[in-house]
This record gives sequence, C-alpha cells and structure tokens, in this order.
Amino acid sequence: MSDTIRSRVRVRAPRLEGRGWLNTGGRDVSLEDLRGKVVVLDFWTFCCVNCLHVLDELRPLEEKYADQLVLIGVHSPKFEHEADPDALVAAVERYAVHHPVLDDPSLKTWQAYTARAWPTLVVIDPEGYVVAQMSGEGHAHGLSVLVEELLAEHDAKGTLRAGDGPYVAPPPPSSALRFPGKLVAVGDGSVLVSDTAHHQVVHLEEDLSTVRARYGGPEVFNEPQGLLVLPTDVAERLGYDVVVADSVNHQIKGIRLADGAIRALAGTGQQLRERSGSGPALKQDLSTPWDVAWWIDRVVIAMAGTHQLWALHLAPDSADSTVAVLAGTSAEGIRDGAADEAWFAQPSGLTASADGQRVWVADSETSALRSITLTDNGFEVTTHVGQGLFDFGHVDGLSSKALLQHPLGVTELPDGSVAISDTYNGAIRRFDPHTGEVTTLATDLAEPSDALAIDDSTDEGVHLAVVESAAHRITRVAVPADAQQVDGQAHQMQRPPTALANGAVDLVVAFEPPTGQKLDKRWGDPTQLMVSSTPESLIREGAGTATGLTRTLDLDPAVESGTLHISVRAAACDGDPVTGEVPEHAACHLYQQDWGIPVALKDDAPTELRLDLRGV
Repeated sequence: MSDTIRSRVRVRAPRLEGRGWLNTGGRDVSLEDLRGKVVVLDFWTFCCVNCLHVLDELRPLEEKYADQLVLIGVHSPKFEHEADPDALVAAVERYAVHHPVLDDPSLKTWQAYTARAWPTLVVIDPEGYVVAQMSGEGHAHGLSVLVEELLAEHDAKGTLRAGDGPYVAPPPPSSALRFPGKLVAVGDGSVLVSDTAHHQVVHLEEDLSTVRARYGGPEVFNEPQGLLVLPTDVAERLGYDVVVADSVNHQIKGIRLADGAIRALAGTGQQLRERSGSGPALKQDLSTPWDVAWWIDRVVIAMAGTHQLWALHLAPDSADSTVAVLAGTSAEGIRDGAADEAWFAQPSGLTASADGQRVWVADSETSALRSITLTDNGFEVTTHVGQGLFDFGHVDGLSSKALLQHPLGVTELPDGSVAISDTYNGAIRRFDPHTGEVTTLATDLAEPSDALAIDDSTDEGVHLAVVESAAHRITRVAVPADAQQVDGQAHQMQRPPTALANGAVDLVVAFEPPTGQKLDKRWGDPTQLMVSSTPESLIREGAGTATGLTRTLDLDPAVESGTLHISVRAAACDGDPVTGEVPEHAACHLYQQDWGIPVALKDDAPTELRLDLRGV
C-alpha cells in the first residue's frame, strides 16, 4: 500500500441507500455485509456511453478478483425515463451487468459520495473506508494496481475475507430478437435489423418477422448498431453490400449478402483514447460507433464515444480506405457553426436527406435533433430541436420550445419532414423543417431506437416500421395525416446544483497517478484543462484551454446560475521500478474526463470546486 494512501485521513464509506437492488435475488446489500472485501462502487446511468465503456473495462477485474472484490453498480439516473424501475431492469440485462446494482433514483447515494460525473468509481477498503475516487474511463490499470495493494495490505493485517459475493444471476431471457437497435431497407421489400444483444445482423422478410438469414454472432460482432445498405454501384465496386457499426468492438464492418462474408473496414478493435484521429481506416482506433449513413460518397459515422461525426472514405482495397473527423471537438454539449468547432453529445442516429443536402443527427445526450450541411464556407452544424445537456421532456410546438428525451434514431419521411425516435419518451416525434414545428406521431412504445418509412401500397399513406428495442420487436405504426399535439412536462436533470461563491473560485482537479506511473514532464506539462460555461457570461475570466490542473475562475454574480463545462486530460507513463524515472520508450496512459456541472452562485458559498480525475 502506498505511503500516500496511508497518510490520508480515513473516511468511513456512507451507507448504500436507494429504492431497491437488482441481481441479488431480492436481498438488500450493506457495506457491513461486505467487510473483509475490497468494494468498488460504479456510479453510472444507462444512457451514458462512457459508463458503458467502464462496464467493459471492469469485467476483467471482476473475473480476476471474483472472491475478494465486490463490484456494485449504483444507478443514479440523469433522465426521467432512467428512473423507471422496469427500464433499469431492462438496461441491466441489455448491457450484461453481472454484479449487484443499487437503484438510486433520488440520487441519495450519489450525493452521499459527492459524485459529480458519470461514470465515477469509488474504492472502499475491507475495513469500510473510502480510499480512492475516480471520474471518467480508462482507470482499469490503475484500479487493478490499487486493488492489489489493498489485498496485500489487508491480507497482512488479517482483515481480508475471501468467498462468494452477493451477486445472484437472473433467469436467462429468450426471444427471436434481443434489444434490436437499427434497421434498414434492402431494396426488395426485406429489411436488415441489428439484433444487438444477440450480436448478429438479421435479414427479415417483408412481414418484418420471418428470418431470411442471420449474419455474425459473438465471435464477429459485439452489440452491432447502425446499418447502411450501400448504393448498388458502390457495392459492386467494393464487393460488399452492407456497412455495420460494430459498437463494442469499436469497428466498422462490411457484409456481402450473397454469401454472408464479413470483413473489417475501419478500426483496430481497440477503443480510441485520444480525442480525435485520422489516417488509414484499419489502423485507426475508433470509439463506440453507433450509426452510419451514406452522404457525398462517404460513410458518415456517429462516433458516440468521442461525441463526434467521422467520415470513412471506402476503397476497393480496405487497406487504402481512410477515416477522419468530420465534425465535433469532442467537447460535450450543444454548439453550432463550423464543424471543426461544433459540440455534440453522444450522437446516436443518422439519416441523409433525400436531396443530399444534409445529414440529420439524433444527438442523444442533449435530447436534440441536429444536422450537418456542406456550405460555401465548409461543413456546418445546426440545431433544430434541443436546448442542452440538462433540458428534456415531451413538449410539442415550435422547435425553439419543443423538448425531446434522449432520442436515438432519425428517419426522413416522404414529405421531407423528420421522424424522431424519441427513445426515453417512448414516442415517435415529427419535425417539419418548413414550419419549424414538432408534433407527436405515436406514443406508448418501448424505447423506440430507429424507424423505417414504408410506403404501403395496400393501405393509404405511409407506415413506419419502428424498432421497439425494450420490447424486442419491430412494430408497424401508421403515420397520421394530422399529427397529435402533446403538451407534456418539461424536465431538468434532478441533480442539485453545486453552490459556488460569487467572483473568484479556485477550480482544482485532483489527479494522482497509480503506483508505478508518474506525470511525464520531459516535453512539457502533460495535462490540459478546458473550461467553458452556459451561458458564456457566467465566466468573466478563466475560460479557455491551457495546461495545468488548477484554474481561478471569476464567476459573474449577475448570472446567478448556469453550467460549467470542464474537460481535463492527464498523461502518466510507467516509471522505472528502481529509479522512478520515465524511460525513453515507456508505455503511457491517457486519463480524461468531461464534467457538466450545474452551479448556483451565492455570497456565502465555497470558493473552491474540487473534482477528482483520480484522487486518493
């Protein structure tokens, strides 16, 4: 155990309180029950792609220390829908969560542990004391080192206890589709659907239920999402027909329908840890590609993991294909304008307009409908519906006032309007770009994640084939001539604002490298802090990007409240085990996190905002 960790004041871990427990066979779990084991709390919410990354990062740790470590998910929801207990049960199954989960809908445990971001990890030693808190992803190595230290220390003290943990596996599910994600027309009346939890792409006949073929499986795909059927001439030139966003494998793949052959088109299979990249497609890491669309002779990729849009230029020889960032800085939020300065937040649905003028984007974490166009000044991003990271609901009317809730899909209708798969509202919404109005086409759907317009000649008008992901089916929905109006509730994220003083506030990001690593300053400061706000006037001085992990912000009391957007990076490298110095060719690790922190300014509030990137 490191001297630094031992020297800290010991803080007893607060109680675990919530509405109930999942994956425990109906039993409640207390920290007292877990004395003698290392406990890792994973504060997550199932809308958050970074949280899903952490679930994958923690799986090897769960397996390696199965009898000495207990991982507990604390689900503290962001969106209203995520507080629905049935939705949480479905999410735990959807994402193969194989450890106990505390349902924390009122954020009671979240607040007790002063969490400020999803995901946040808290490490508790076998005696029940908090020893570390980490925000963001990429902590697997450091966490493993810390667990080893704790196991060695408490084994020597006699305070370690081995044995089974509180996890009880639920009964296995069975259905033809399992949490399907996206669907696309093939051209002969049949459709392809990404059967996400079965790790396959399924070819369905025109009746949307009869299976013509299945492609892939767990050895090929890992939670495939977006699908694209290439134009016929392009498919003939390239030798495959379908492009697949293979989300958890961090790759783009191609399928040849004639014989089911599958090939990698982009991505190494490793998750991108830097903020952006470009170059040969098969040599470039990607980060959770969620959807794909064909536009201006390229594949546009919704790169949910980095909050960007990317472009993939396909060549007959895949080794010659290239990828590059198309739009987004990787900062999380809504900012329009020039594509290379725009902000997105987990873009998850794409569709190119029939006239080729734009790509519509479902930007899920901002509950927004956005688009990218090519203008005389280059690529530009526009927001049509949506107000920001923390505003959502089910409200129709003028697009400036309308609200969505975590939409995952977009579909252009024959009249040029856009059907939005408004996932967490369980609805299909419609945006009319000519009138600027939002209406509701259908409700009471089970997490609709995509839709396909079908011009049914046997009936009047247009139908939608809707992917009801949480119901494991595709449903036909009629498009009414006059869409209904819904005047529902507007919501803001229930997380309480952080009180800060008017005027000068010291921002401190705590980062202590894991044992065996150190900040490598051979070529300058290896840290970077980016700070902005909504509204911009909240920060009078201190906004912008610079090295270092501390900053003094001057907050304008006239603004009273707003949101601080804080992004941080720190690079630590493996040091020599004897000297501690960083060798020339040392392996280095990037730690990074984005925070969106609602704040309220008060005269007697704290003058310091401390955030843990990796604090011990």
